[in-house]
Amino acid sequence: MSLFSKKTADEPGITGTVRDCLRSDRALNKLADGDIIVIDAPDITRVLAQRIIDSKAKAVLNTGAFTTGAVPNFGPQMLLDADVVLVENVELTESSKLRDGKPHRLYEGKLYLGDRRVAAGDEVTMDKISADFDEARTGMADRLEAFSGNFVEFAATEAPLYVDGLGIPEVETKLDGRKVLIVSGGEGHERTLKNLKGFIGEFDPVLIGVDAGADTLVAQGYEPDLIIGDPAGIEADTLRSGARVILPADPDGHAHGLEHIQDLGIGAMTFPALSDSATDLALVLADHHGASMIVTAGSSLDQGDVYAGADQQSLPSALLSRLKAGDKLVNGDVVADLYRVEGGGLRIMWALLAIIVALAVIIAIAGTAGDGSVSENLIDTWNSIALWFQGLFK
Repeated sequence: MSLFSKKTADEPGITGTVRDCLRSDRALNKLADGDIIVIDAPDITRVLAQRIIDSKAKAVLNTGAFTTGAVPNFGPQMLLDADVVLVENVELTESSKLRDGKPHRLYEGKLYLGDRRVAAGDEVTMDKISADFDEARTGMADRLEAFSGNFVEFAATEAPLYVDGLGIPEVETKLDGRKVLIVSGGEGHERTLKNLKGFIGEFDPVLIGVDAGADTLVAQGYEPDLIIGDPAGIEADTLRSGARVILPADPDGHAHGLEHIQDLGIGAMTFPALSDSATDLALVLADHHGASMIVTAGSSLDQGDVYAGADQQSLPSALLSRLKAGDKLVNGDVVADLYRVEGGGLRIMWALLAIIVALAVIIAIAGTAGDGSVSENLIDTWNSIALWFQGLFK
């Protein structure tokens, strides 16, 4: 029986197959003519908008805002120019679930499955999108102007640190010419560290745990060489793991958490700087001491962070520390991709099958190659192989 009765099909609105892109981006690969797309894509980009336009979808329901105000983006205007209906700030009803691949009806910002409403949001007009775009453009210009002033002041004040390394602590751990892995406590750092197992096993990098990232290193069976951060947010067992502990300090030398370290009976060094980001200090330290490659997990900085300017105070330090590291700096997820084997299970199965076939061929040849029985011939062959190997080491 069809989900839509004749009466429902005659009701106003748009009817189309729903593609639920909230759970997986793979649904984007299934887009077809007339689809209704449900997606979480704040500040939707031109690239994604063009992909949707090329698929000839009828509507896009966004759980975020098409333009948040962080950046002026052309994606929403492109979609409206292509007559794609846009609904933003969509909320799914608690009692209902989207039926991916099933026909739904969209009317006045509300999505229906049969007679049941499953989602609702605000339908977007060109006037609103244009106003949001102009507001975002003005706001971005103001933020970039503020950032440029903050950056110049920070770079000038901290020049002794970033140019001459003044205040960077000396450490016993040898970093010169070695690869360094800095694990911070940012989103997804546990997964990234797990995926870097092959890299760690192959290159034995210096492990620097930053804040909660130090706990993650220990939890996954590693021993950090250095720990940088406020000890109040790090487990006592981690601090006692044998790593050299470095505390970020104010320019006057005062370090938060020093009393806590002393109570634990652990020695620590201080790192005075204007920056309050332990990750930025770890980057500067690794570069100053000659690391050949700096891999990061749980920390990132991209164009969107600069344009959005959400944290004007920490942005100059984040940008300058990464400029300091330069082309040594590599995102951990990129490195992990080099060790990812697609279709690993299938490849292992074929490898095992090849080994079994090879053994069967050897047994067949060896078992019939002599004058004795199959078992006697196999024993003779094995003894010959063993004597041959022994001869290699004489």
